[in-house]
Amino acid sequence: MRRRVRALFVALIACLAALLPGTPAVAGTVWDYPEFPYPPTTYSEPLRGQFHFSSQSGWMNDPNGLVYANGLYHFFYQHNPHGLAWDTMHWGHATSPDLVHWTQKPIALEPGVHPGTLFSGGGVVDKDNTSGLKTGSLDPIVVFANTDGVSVYYSNDNGQTFQAYDKGRKQIDIPNESRDPKVFWDAARHRWAMVVWSNQGGNGVNIYTSPNLLDWTLASRYQAPWLFECPDMYPLPLDGKAGQQRWVLTSASSQYVVGSFDGTTFRTDWTGPQQMDLGTTYAGGTFYAAQTFTNTPDGSTVQMAWQGGNRGSTWTGNATFPATLALVSTPDGPRITRTPVAELASLASETKSWKSQTINADKGGNLFGTIKADTYEITAQFDVKGASAAQFGFDLHARSDGTADRRVVYDTKEQTLLGKPLKPRNGKVTMRLLVDRGQLETFADDGRYSLSDNVDFDSAADSQGIRLFAIGGKVKLDSATFTRLNTSWGTAQSTLASNLKGPWHAVGGSWSDVSGGKRVSTGGDAFYLSASSGGDAVYQGDITLDTAHAGGLTFRANASGVGYTANIDTSGVVKLWRPGKDIAVHSTPITTGRTYHLKVQTDGPRIRVWLDNGTDPVIDATDSTYTSGLFGVNAFNGTETVQNLNTGTAGFSAFPAGSWTPRGGTWTVTPAGLRGDSAQDGFYLSNRTGDDFTYEGDLSVTNGTAAGLTFRAGTDGAGYTANIDTSGVVKLWRPDRDIAAYATPITEGRTYHLKVRTDGSRIRVWFAGRADPVIDATDDAYTSGLFGVNSFAANTITQNLTIN
Repeated sequence: MRRRVRALFVALIACLAALLPGTPAVAGTVWDYPEFPYPPTTYSEPLRGQFHFSSQSGWMNDPNGLVYANGLYHFFYQHNPHGLAWDTMHWGHATSPDLVHWTQKPIALEPGVHPGTLFSGGGVVDKDNTSGLKTGSLDPIVVFANTDGVSVYYSNDNGQTFQAYDKGRKQIDIPNESRDPKVFWDAARHRWAMVVWSNQGGNGVNIYTSPNLLDWTLASRYQAPWLFECPDMYPLPLDGKAGQQRWVLTSASSQYVVGSFDGTTFRTDWTGPQQMDLGTTYAGGTFYAAQTFTNTPDGSTVQMAWQGGNRGSTWTGNATFPATLALVSTPDGPRITRTPVAELASLASETKSWKSQTINADKGGNLFGTIKADTYEITAQFDVKGASAAQFGFDLHARSDGTADRRVVYDTKEQTLLGKPLKPRNGKVTMRLLVDRGQLETFADDGRYSLSDNVDFDSAADSQGIRLFAIGGKVKLDSATFTRLNTSWGTAQSTLASNLKGPWHAVGGSWSDVSGGKRVSTGGDAFYLSASSGGDAVYQGDITLDTAHAGGLTFRANASGVGYTANIDTSGVVKLWRPGKDIAVHSTPITTGRTYHLKVQTDGPRIRVWLDNGTDPVIDATDSTYTSGLFGVNAFNGTETVQNLNTGTAGFSAFPAGSWTPRGGTWTVTPAGLRGDSAQDGFYLSNRTGDDFTYEGDLSVTNGTAAGLTFRAGTDGAGYTANIDTSGVVKLWRPDRDIAAYATPITEGRTYHLKVRTDGSRIRVWFAGRADPVIDATDDAYTSGLFGVNSFAANTITQNLTIN
């Protein structure tokens, strides 16, 4: 969405800024990307939807780039993470395994890190690597944003980080005001297509085609007064028949037309649009800027929209519950239906049902009178053929004084539900209500009727009644079902990277999500335990003692944390212990604020512990008390941060060394390799030294400036570094001098192989497996020193380091 949509939206923003706390959004810095700026929450605040997605904190508006990729649904959205009003748009990010249980993730696209105007856009999964952007085993997620043209951003790690293609330069340049690109796969012609809103001569969309998501050709323009911003376009089979495919083109306000698409041009014989949702369909209303998912596993078309009317003390806005779209024949022509996704049933607990009841105003009574509920679903079918009641329906969150937070009423004379037209079908009126703390979604007539609303429901115990009523007569209730719905929050990890299964549970301490992983504050022993268990295994992770006295990896533990723990302790030891016994210790300085990597391998009673990627274990002990149990982490007396908790041998592969030491920056071990995060120069140094040698490895700049191989260095990192630099060079440098450089494109997110050979003062550098060196220089400032790696103003990955 653009900066100024319309006067109403501007007024809404001004109102929110005046009433709610918050600070203006800010651009981020590359070295600490991705940002996770969210304060802890249990998602239990008043008015916070329990099964409708809302951002953990901050402002949200349009859904962006909805995709199913690599086993997860990804929901990106327009976002100000630093305040409760619209400002400095980021792309927020959440994931779900089932469209119901969402987990807040770090920022996806961040101003200051990703160039361009990060307004609304779309996304796809490039399963066939048509773009050539794929660098690993995962399918790339490719998203599109910017204004007055389109830029491309992509992720090869399933949305954990994004890079800007071609440094964010516009791959489509549009001279008019434009925004909101939405990309889709045109299966009939085996190519991509895109619709982009622009005001060229009035509202409408430009339609582009591409074989590879990068090179785009303008194919046509479809213009219509109603077609204002945030377009979406997708095929639907009419009445579920594969051979009866139609194309749907929608606007931000949920207006749509049905027609055909021949690969270049959209056509329709409709003279005007239909309305998909009957809520308030303006920016900041209850249904706006809806977008559909691409690449769903079953091929279904699932839609979510922005509801701007919901807000609380820490968040503004939420998303509608995901709905499956279909296209059905009616006497008036094809019409869209919206149906909540079937996965909603995963939240169901208590259920009550009724059949063949008469609701009579004269006799009173209330079938739902014994129910107290906060979040729930009601389905009901009424026979209105002989109804004498003028109105009937439900009072939601009703109180004993006769008041209620919302009345859902059907008017038999006007044939309206909630004031919107709804004719009986075969003499029946059906309705389905999704009642959440700040949301009410009403569906009827097999999904032909959809009305999304924000309602401030009072969740107090004396305001959780439900009344089924009739006014002025009676009506027959064929059937009704009440289903209590549990919360969907808190089932996965936001920032803790791990291959261990959830749900996790805490034993002591206060655990929260931070950008560096999981942080705990505890006055004694605290454990955070996964649902994964094992006997013999390799288990590793990164531990940072902020103020804690000790912390480490817990394994073969019961649900209370009783088992083995290998920890680092500020008394100056690495320790293997179990309740009541210190099994073994290794003396070494341990300082707070520094990240240490621990690895444990168990083989029956034999337990070995490695520290900081050393080749040899620092502890090799035997103990047979526990043979199997849960994996987790431990902290003792203070604050601690843990990250990258993984079983298996994947990690940092490097030449034999006794230990590694950081000198600036933060260094952690992921399954992909050694990650460095540094605002300026940061070094990670082994204890191996050399003078003449061949040194090589694989380097990648996730985002930022440079990554390199450091050699002949002192303990502060001062020595030579051969690096890859995203300004477009391979460079050999030492402090205060660039010795030599070779110009070549260096792409963020792509892995490059560097090799260095030293012969006295002669230093040669090979790049990307080439037969000849790209640098052949002489310098005699350093003759011998340590081997290590470097990260400069970036986050980087280093892997497969060897010395010959």
